[in-house]
Amino acid sequence: MVRFHPDLAVGRLIPPVRFGPVSTSLLNRVRPRGTRGVEDLLVEDHAVPGPDGAPAVRVRTYRPRSAQGRVPALLWVHGGGMVSGTALIDERANMDLARTLGVVVASVEYRLAPGAQAPSQVEDCYAALRWLATGADDLGVDPERIAVGGASAGGGLAAGLVLLAHDRGGPAVAFQLLVYPMIDDRTVVREGAPVPGVRVWTPASNRYGWTSYLGVPPGSPGISAYAAPARRADLAGLPPAWVGVGTLDLFHDEDVRYAHRLREAGVACALDVVEGAFHGFDALFPSKHVSRVFWRAQASALHAALFPERPPLRWDASA
Repeated sequence: MVRFHPDLAVGRLIPPVRFGPVSTSLLNRVRPRGTRGVEDLLVEDHAVPGPDGAPAVRVRTYRPRSAQGRVPALLWVHGGGMVSGTALIDERANMDLARTLGVVVASVEYRLAPGAQAPSQVEDCYAALRWLATGADDLGVDPERIAVGGASAGGGLAAGLVLLAHDRGGPAVAFQLLVYPMIDDRTVVREGAPVPGVRVWTPASNRYGWTSYLGVPPGSPGISAYAAPARRADLAGLPPAWVGVGTLDLFHDEDVRYAHRLREAGVACALDVVEGAFHGFDALFPSKHVSRVFWRAQASALHAALFPERPPLRWDASA
C-alpha cells in the first residue's frame, strides 16, 4: 500500500492528469498576475539580451528595499515540464526567499517547448546568468555569490546551466539548488515497475515533456548533458548542491542517483528526501507543515552557501 505523508493524505484524491498538446495549450493561456506595489521589495521587470539570433529573455527581480550595497543573488528557473509555466508561477516563494535571506532573486522566463527545443531553454538561462553577473553594479549584486536554482523542469535547467557555465568558464556559480529536478530523459524508457503512488507528473506527461523538449524520442543516443544533466559522465568541479525530492515523485530515483554521483565526484551535496511526498507537493499545499519544512531546508542551504560567515538560520519549530 502506498504511504502518503500524513500532511499529504489528500494526494490519494489527485487524479492521474496527463499533460499533452491540448491541455498544455489551454494551461498556457492562463498567465498569473504579477505582484505590484510591495512595500518591502523592489520588484522590476527586465528584457535581457538573449542568445545570438534569439529574442530577449524576460527576467523579474526581487530586491529587499532594506538591502545596502552588493548582496548575493539567486537566479531562479521555473518548472512546468519544459512545456508550460512563466517567471511568475513561483513568485510567492521567490519573494519569501528575498525577504528571508536579504538577497536578490531573479526569475527567468525561458522559451517553452515544443515551440523552442533544447538547447534554447538553457541558453536563455545562460543569457540571464551572464546579465546578472555582468550587471552586478547596477543590480547591486555580488557576482562572486550567485546561486542557481529551480524546481522540476526548472531544476533540470538549473543543473544544465551549471554544467554550461562550468564548461564555458563562467559566470561563476556559487551554489545549485535543485528541487525535484527533471534531469534524466532515460527515466521515460526505464524498465521495471514505476514509482508507486506517483501524482501530478506522471510517466505519460514525462514522455510528452521530454519529447517536446528534445525533439527526438527520450532515451535516444547523443542527447546533450546540458539538456539532460544526468547524462554527464564527469561531475567533478561543480559548485556545491542541495537536492530535494519526495519518495512518491517520478523523479525520485534519478535525483537521488544524481546527488550520490555529485558526492562521488567530490562535490558537496545535501540530499533531502521527503517520505510520502509527491511531485510538486510544496507548490500545491504550501501551508502544510511538511511543505514549510521543505522550504526552510532550501532557505537554510542557500543561507549557508551565500553567507558562510553568518550563523545558521533559526526557525520557530512550532510554526
